[in-house]
Amino acid sequence: MKTHHKNTERLVTKVFQDVFDKYDLMNDLMSFGIHRFWKKNFINWLNPQQNTTLIDMASGTGDVAKLYLDKVNFNGQVYCVDENKEMLNLNRKKLNENKNVKWLCGNAEKLPFKNNYFDYYTISFGIRNISNINKALQEAYRVLKPGGRFLCLEFSKVENEILNKFYKVYSKSIPQLGKFIIGKSEPYEYLVNSIEKFYSQEIFFQKIKEQNFVNISYRNLNGGIVAIHSAWKI
Repeated sequence: MKTHHKNTERLVTKVFQDVFDKYDLMNDLMSFGIHRFWKKNFINWLNPQQNTTLIDMASGTGDVAKLYLDKVNFNGQVYCVDENKEMLNLNRKKLNENKNVKWLCGNAEKLPFKNNYFDYYTISFGIRNISNINKALQEAYRVLKPGGRFLCLEFSKVENEILNKFYKVYSKSIPQLGKFIIGKSEPYEYLVNSIEKFYSQEIFFQKIKEQNFVNISYRNLNGGIVAIHSAWKI
């Protein structure tokens, strides 16, 4: 099992090293820009309050962190954590080295923060890339304050049969798009496979529940192409 996890970590690291400089462009092209609507919906459901602290795990180029800061009128602190240094450098540029933001290259399975530190833990389109999701959820629970909230945005299972058929056909074209834009199809073959293998909404709900979170719920967006899972620590 450990060997499998290490292999997964190396593969994910390689994938994001290959695509980091075209990450935002490819997200716009693959989703027709809809990922921006998903992230706004995500932050609106979080409804963060001023003078709070957020950890944005798998922060990527900083979309969620920026939306959080806008929502709290920059009266809050966000820690952007990602395993990819190049991605974090783009994140810094997007957020203009803002004094309300700290950047950390780190792993979701072992966070260098004390217990009960954050008001919110967000992760968008990152949890399916983590080798040991149970450990990551345990860490999320540990670093959240009592009363803190976990929110996850991730690709999920399409509920409508007709939409699902269309979505599967479209998904097969994504590696070709990747090859055209970045010159490689392999990272996007990984992307499509990782989405296909990820848990259904109900199974992921149970995974979260196993880690002692309460008041767990989820919302489907665009028929379940993506889902937002919400949970609380008490």
